[in-house]
Amino acid sequence: MDDQDLLEQQGAERIIVVTDHRDVWIQTVDTALKEWCQGDCVLGEHWFVYRFNPQRPLTSDSADVAQAETDLAESEVKGFAVVTQTCDIVRTCDKRPFVEVVPLVEVDGIKLHDIQRSRQPQYAYIPGIAELNLVADLDRVMTVEKAVVAKWERKPGCLNDEEIRQLGQALIRKRARFAFPDDFTDFAKKLQNRLRDKHDKSTTEGEALRALREIRVRAEPSWNSCEIRLIFWFIRDEEQNQFEGIGWDQFLKQWLNLIPESGRFQNVEGSVVALEDMTAKEYVESDRLDLDHLSS
Repeated sequence: MDDQDLLEQQGAERIIVVTDHRDVWIQTVDTALKEWCQGDCVLGEHWFVYRFNPQRPLTSDSADVAQAETDLAESEVKGFAVVTQTCDIVRTCDKRPFVEVVPLVEVDGIKLHDIQRSRQPQYAYIPGIAELNLVADLDRVMTVEKAVVAKWERKPGCLNDEEIRQLGQALIRKRARFAFPDDFTDFAKKLQNRLRDKHDKSTTEGEALRALREIRVRAEPSWNSCEIRLIFWFIRDEEQNQFEGIGWDQFLKQWLNLIPESGRFQNVEGSVVALEDMTAKEYVESDRLDLDHLSS
């Protein structure tokens, strides 16, 4: 065997060794990620990394490093939640090496309850860490390689199908909220203010508002029409029917009085219903009205 043949053989052996090593740790990462699902968390001291403009830092963390020769800042967080879909998490890291994570933040009990009821779309409620008053901050997303996640200690986020479904809806809602027309935003402002101001009060109306799972509104024939018929659905929890002798019809009348006919909105109707009282067509052809604010 001449020198050239020897070099080629040694080179091939090195490639085989490297390939074998790569196969082993890819398999190791894939095996570790098989346990992970969307919503699973890691707790402890972690750091969220983001890019910023050194000339115009907008956060305290970026301002602290603005004079350094970098445009990357780090914020200490209490952990991360994985928001990549489970089917993509478990795919081999050789083909799909990345997952998306969002930081965990601590909130008080009132805010935690609002987030659980989908009233603050910036955040997602994760049952597995709720006892720690931690929620996922969906405004901040970071991409990491799966080999990073493989070294984390997994904290399950969702324990059953319903919890998984609700988390998925929170993630969808963050990215797919309907942008209501400006004139509707102005039109509904009094109602919005009433809901926000009364929601946490120790009154029968406050109790009724806390018993609403969501509010939906439909525009007929469409939001672009010159004249629009509005239909509001105040969707209540199934078990809530009456509050100290006051029925839902009285609250409905109060709320509808805050949105009298005006401008393009020449016909305004509303109903308090349980979810099973709505048809699938009514639900999918209506748009969710956030209790904390309107999309703009």
